[in-house]
Amino acid sequence: MTTVGTWTLLIEPNGYFGVTEERVLPVSAGASWVSHFVNINGVSTFLWAEDQVLRLCFDPMFPEDRWGTAPDGLLDVMRRIGFHFDDDDPETDLSSLAAFALAEHLTGVAVTPPLLQDTTFTCATVKIR
Repeated sequence: MTTVGTWTLLIEPNGYFGVTEERVLPVSAGASWVSHFVNINGVSTFLWAEDQVLRLCFDPMFPEDRWGTAPDGLLDVMRRIGFHFDDDDPETDLSSLAAFALAEHLTGVAVTPPLLQDTTFTCATVKIR
């Protein structure tokens, strides 16, 4: 975990707490929470919550299936940054890159190689119950 501007950046290797609604919504009280998860099998989730309200959640490979209180609020942005919808026939899957671009759109924070290489992170282990 580290601070980037007014945001806290968390990197969760081998975990999915950051996109688990039951865990995210309570900790988003009074704040915004934007997270993206992808595993080695391509299973992926993008989640945006504000003050304990799920605004948007979807699988970046299937952005046409969205839920939350504002599932259509970012459609123009999502199309512009590269998400492919039912009517698109992509040659290459860029859904993970598009998810990072959407997170940057919402937060103003670009997760770049220099940010990851040059930043000091505080590390912790969380016990799963």
